[in-house]
Amino acid sequence: MIAKKTYLLVLAAALVAAAPAHAQRVSLADRVAALEAKANNPQQNLDLLNRVTQQEAELRELRAQLEQLQNENEQLKQRGRDQYLDLDGRLNRLEGGTAPAPAAAPPLGNAPVAAPATVPAPVVAAAADERPPAVHGDMGALSAAGDERTAYNVAFDKLKAGDYADAAQLFTSFLQLYPSGVYAPNALYWLGESYYVTQNYALAADQFRALLAQYPTHDKAPGALLKIGLCDYGLGKLPEAERTLGEVIAKYPGTDVARTADDRLRAIQLGRLR
Repeated sequence: MIAKKTYLLVLAAALVAAAPAHAQRVSLADRVAALEAKANNPQQNLDLLNRVTQQEAELRELRAQLEQLQNENEQLKQRGRDQYLDLDGRLNRLEGGTAPAPAAAPPLGNAPVAAPATVPAPVVAAAADERPPAVHGDMGALSAAGDERTAYNVAFDKLKAGDYADAAQLFTSFLQLYPSGVYAPNALYWLGESYYVTQNYALAADQFRALLAQYPTHDKAPGALLKIGLCDYGLGKLPEAERTLGEVIAKYPGTDVARTADDRLRAIQLGRLR
């Protein structure tokens, strides 16, 4: 009888000892089964994939927006450099109180002077057609100035003040009064600049081309060639703009106009790759 009781106690103890291990094995098996069930659940996998794909798309969109903002900022800065290339730098250096270089050397003594080429009539006529007609006061004010230099300053002061429409009218009147004057090439250039700043690119390009045709060696010829390329760019004529900007880089290496041309040329090429 005692032996039987002892056997029962030993058996009960063994069962008690084995219970936690069995329970642990069951718990681990349940966890593995649950993980396998989740892994084999197509809907959960699809949801996870969709979330990852959505996050990647949002990241790409944010990067594209950032790149676009950076590109637009660079274009704004480039446009500012283009518009005020001369007004900020060469304007003050070349025009501030000193006479611009004439197209030909001034005569010595009583040597005869060959009249410089006049401004082509179509250019001046186009200026009158493309804008409100100049008031008679423009011509009168320039005539009353008494001499070419003073008349030129009247128009140039308007440009420096930012009155581009008035400056265009005055420079047009100046070219009618002094078509063969020493300041004619400068007036042509600034007339083109007046139109360029107001985004009248076609008419601006006419003035710059006239300057190059009549005064190819003038100190404003490099800027005029650059502005022709920029005008073509503004008009959306990208092949023509690329050719002209490339010509600026090749013809005037290492200059401000060449660097500006190179910047714009890179912008055009980058835009084509997008």
